[in-house]
Amino acid sequence: QLKLVESGGGLAQPGGSLRLSCTAPGFSLDDYHIGWFRQAPGKQREGVGCIRQTDGSTYFRDSVQGRFTMSRDNAKNTVYLQMDSLTLEDTAVYYCAADSGGPGKIRHQCVYEIPWTYEHWGQGTQVTVSS
Repeated sequence: QLKLVESGGGLAQPGGSLRLSCTAPGFSLDDYHIGWFRQAPGKQREGVGCIRQTDGSTYFRDSVQGRFTMSRDNAKNTVYLQMDSLTLEDTAVYYCAADSGGPGKIRHQCVYEIPWTYEHWGQGTQVTVSS
């Protein structure tokens, strides 16, 4: 059973940065599209962005575009979410999730807007942005 583990959350000031990590001991993350999601108190979970399995292309929701980046380090079997210029609205529990691409890897494109395509989820890491 693939188990995802997030780390790197914590407290940051507005305008600050944090880098989240997602790894999966015993499994190769480069076989999966990886998505990052977040859920703020009292709000629904939302997709933040994703990185495509084939070529590492990344896609982000508008509210984090230009502030967040995502990358893979296959040697470390880790996907990173670099979050810069943090705002109070970025406060949430952040989850990474893995999408195998479906039978025959029919899903060539990662889609962060559709969380149910992701079969495996981590437990989440808290990010708090506060002055």
